[in-house]
Amino acid sequence: MNQMNSPLIRIGVFYDGNYFLKISDYYYFQHERKARISLEGLHEYIRHQVAEEEDVDVRLSQITDSHFFRGRLSATEARDKDRLFHDRLLDDILMNLGVATHYMPLKTRDGRLQEKGIDVWLALEALELALHKSFDVIVLIAGDSDYVPLIKKLNTIGTRVMLLNWDFKYVDFKGENRVTRASQLLLEHVTYPVAMHEVIDNGLSSSDELIESLFVSQPEPVAFPSVKPIRPSGPTAAGPVGTVGISTIKNLKNGFGFVVMPPNNLFFSYADMAEGDFNDLAEGDWVEFTVGRNHRDEDCARNVRKVQPPQEGDEYEEHEQHESASSDLV
Repeated sequence: MNQMNSPLIRIGVFYDGNYFLKISDYYYFQHERKARISLEGLHEYIRHQVAEEEDVDVRLSQITDSHFFRGRLSATEARDKDRLFHDRLLDDILMNLGVATHYMPLKTRDGRLQEKGIDVWLALEALELALHKSFDVIVLIAGDSDYVPLIKKLNTIGTRVMLLNWDFKYVDFKGENRVTRASQLLLEHVTYPVAMHEVIDNGLSSSDELIESLFVSQPEPVAFPSVKPIRPSGPTAAGPVGTVGISTIKNLKNGFGFVVMPPNNLFFSYADMAEGDFNDLAEGDWVEFTVGRNHRDEDCARNVRKVQPPQEGDEYEEHEQHESASSDLV
């Protein structure tokens, strides 16, 4: 087969956003990689995998469209839940990569946020675009059996479907078992099923650049500016919102943890880091933080950063330096 005389293989990539973010969280908090999935690296992997399956030169395997579907909080709800920064960060990544975003408002039912209609919307868009843009291969990043009708329709028009799927389980910070596994019906109907958990784990011991590029190499940006507060000389009790405290970490799991602060320990998550990487923390580490309030109007820790164990005299010395610096600004 003369590969360079072959027609271009047009690829459309469709993300079930909630599914993808769950996968990325798993690799960041649970897996030994301790890194998030890189969308740019994933797209490069897709091009190579499609080229291999379609038996063409990788230069003829091109992503011509990519779409990301997800339920999202309103601006007010995202602000109250401290999610605005991370939503905007995700938007920046998708925008820079040229991925079209499709958002549907999350609904609260029985006190829980629920995502309704995203799978139907994704299916309708994927089928319409496959017809109008003549995709040769659609890559679906999803795991729900609700996408089976879409795959059957794509098969009837001759569009091959590649499914990137993951299979893993873990125990979350509440001690509950969590399982992620693609529907068997999906796997049976797609043209090219790709077990990404196996691809990644098999690449742990290799130097395959394509596998390495699947993960973000730099630390995750933090939501709060790096501001060094006045350090107390020992463990401090929680006070009003904005009070600076220092204590040790307890029960650190899966992107969440608690700062020891009797009688009620203060909850915090990776989004509350002021500097440093959440994955570098360990139970028993000393941290500085400011007292905040969460969406349930409960005390929590914000602006968390790892510090050295306090020494006697720290409070007076740093307080004096802070006062001096404040005087210089006046």
